[in-house]
Amino acid sequence: MPSLPEVHRSVGVPLGASFWKKVLAFSGPGFLVAVGYMDPGNWATDIAGGSQFAYQLIFVLFVSNLMAILVQALAARLGVVTQLDLAQACRSYYSRRTSLILWVLCEIAIAACDLAEVIGSAIALNLLFHIPLLIGVCLTALDVLAILYLQHKGFRYLEAVVVGLIGTIGVCYLVELILVKPNLVEIGKGFLPPRQLFTNQEMLYIAIGMLGATVMPHNLYLHSSLVQTRAIQRSPQGIRTALRFNLLDYLVALNFAFFINVAILIMAAGTFYRHGLSQVAEIQDAYHTLAPLLGTQIASILFAVALLCSGQNSTLTGTLAGQIVMEGFLNLRLAPWLRRLITRLVAIIPAIIAVAFFGHRGTAKLLIFSQVILSLQLSFAVFPLVQFTSNRARMGEFVNPFWLKILAWVTAWIIAILNAYLLVLTVKAWAS
Repeated sequence: MPSLPEVHRSVGVPLGASFWKKVLAFSGPGFLVAVGYMDPGNWATDIAGGSQFAYQLIFVLFVSNLMAILVQALAARLGVVTQLDLAQACRSYYSRRTSLILWVLCEIAIAACDLAEVIGSAIALNLLFHIPLLIGVCLTALDVLAILYLQHKGFRYLEAVVVGLIGTIGVCYLVELILVKPNLVEIGKGFLPPRQLFTNQEMLYIAIGMLGATVMPHNLYLHSSLVQTRAIQRSPQGIRTALRFNLLDYLVALNFAFFINVAILIMAAGTFYRHGLSQVAEIQDAYHTLAPLLGTQIASILFAVALLCSGQNSTLTGTLAGQIVMEGFLNLRLAPWLRRLITRLVAIIPAIIAVAFFGHRGTAKLLIFSQVILSLQLSFAVFPLVQFTSNRARMGEFVNPFWLKILAWVTAWIIAILNAYLLVLTVKAWAS
């Protein structure tokens, strides 16, 4: 069964078209993937990082974005060349027991990711329309109906809605940056590695949370599937063309996501850190504090609107990723609405329980903790991805070249070592 069978090869790619028409035909998957790089979990880590450490963690966002571009390139390469998503590739290569373990780990990552997305949307609904947090969480489940409707109209409609919401987030934060008037020299220094990154446990905790919020495991499964929605020619030349235009698609999309993350951190640094409010981590506190600090209510409204767009965008793509993972690992053959409902319930139930127990307070800690969980799960997606794309028997002439293999394995091990280091520090902190 092909990945996302109801939309597989549903978007036509015109033969002999001009460069810009091909750009338009291949544009879309990268932006759906980029949604996961600017979700409410990113907001929590960016706000915490900016309010506590000013511009110092821009370097972490920059390195995380480079890692994201690399692993998403591998995911797109796997999907285009093999016509398998990462979950299907794992099922075909590993034993059933190993595949089931990887599936469970991925479901945990998706649940952690969805916790951030659902809570972020619910907070935005509460701030804008005073809807209780628990009701807001339940309302976010309606994205299942939205996906079914938009895919029935055509996959390009879903992509258009996502791009429109991303554009809204960008406009909101462009205005925010104008209002904040940040220190450009300090921003430039933020691209240099901070000296205390590995000696300050709190900074490292937030930094790895940023890594988990940026390089997300479920996005690798999602991207390897979405690139297969294009009806490309299966000749070597057709595959090369697809790889080239997909590269352009996610380069633009992920760099835009990087801009949004940096903008959120700059907003937190230029507003909260500048005024000595280093402990602003709750999104609600950021909303209520922006207006008096910047002298205009529009700052808070734009912040909440962008948060709502971010949360809704992320729940849309998170539900798709859940379907891909469940189908790919378990080879389930269910009706599309039932598959989506199951994957949505698996992800949303932990969010409802968390909100019922913690309420409004403590949501920032939940959001940051969810991103650290994502980061800890990341290696279980990255290592198989590097292994598959470096395998000539699977990839043929499109196998990773030597330099890319080295870069990919180094990146995979850096991620694993950072996560292990964070785990050791966390255990030590708990023990003391």
